[in-house]
Amino acid sequence: MESKTLGLIAGNGLLPLLVARGAKKAGLKVVCVGLADNHDTKLAGEVDEYCTAALARPGSWIRKLRRHGVGNAIMVGWVAKRKIYTPFRILQYLPDWRAVRIWYFRMRGMDRRNDTLLCALADELASGGVVLMDSTTYCKEHFADAGVMTRITPAAGVKDDIEFGWDIVKKLGQLDIGQAIAIKEKEIIAVEAIEGTAQMIERAGQLCKAGGWTLIKTAKPGQDMRFDVPCIGEETIRSVAKGGGKCIVVEAGKTLLLDKPRTIAVANELGISLVGHSG
Repeated sequence: MESKTLGLIAGNGLLPLLVARGAKKAGLKVVCVGLADNHDTKLAGEVDEYCTAALARPGSWIRKLRRHGVGNAIMVGWVAKRKIYTPFRILQYLPDWRAVRIWYFRMRGMDRRNDTLLCALADELASGGVVLMDSTTYCKEHFADAGVMTRITPAAGVKDDIEFGWDIVKKLGQLDIGQAIAIKEKEIIAVEAIEGTAQMIERAGQLCKAGGWTLIKTAKPGQDMRFDVPCIGEETIRSVAKGGGKCIVVEAGKTLLLDKPRTIAVANELGISLVGHSG
């Protein structure tokens, strides 16, 4: 019998709110664990049960979700990964035994890239009775469409940039480095890494004062839909416009537009062409 309760492990951003609303619309009870200092407190008013837990204490996540009968959960929202590398991080995060087991046993001999870490985390959660599911299950209506989604069409020459840059950003995703690049006239201006898309966009604006560049953001080859699904929203549009960018290209059917109607409306307002590429 399918459970009527969904667990939500929430980081920052609008996506956890969209998932909560979609799950509630589907008739589910939503039990949310907000990751301390990394989530939007507005979630408390959108879910049935709400609590917080430390970032490095997955054992606490499991206990709080299982207490409410949660067997399936969705983990969404971004976490500032760079904070993991701050001085005295062990004292700051006080990891529990499950976090230690993930880091030193499940990942023994492996790299520390996002996919490796998240898969190990998913395995640890499953061992405690909480199975992560497709994070887009309750927000698929926000996927990017194929083709130009705005009234503004890409400028001449941008198509060549898209075709040139697409394989490059896919390779970056395959290597689990990042999911986005900024490009102009077949020159790579900036590459996303640990800093995230927002800071990469800011850097692209600083490096290309003439503007007119294109942001390309894709899913990774073989994207695990349980986590790290690419997203853009109103803030992305405004950041690209502020930095002089003129076009945003995302992967159709695999990139979420956070509040899709609003995102497209803001792109139209600011003169940014928004394109869904099918690869």
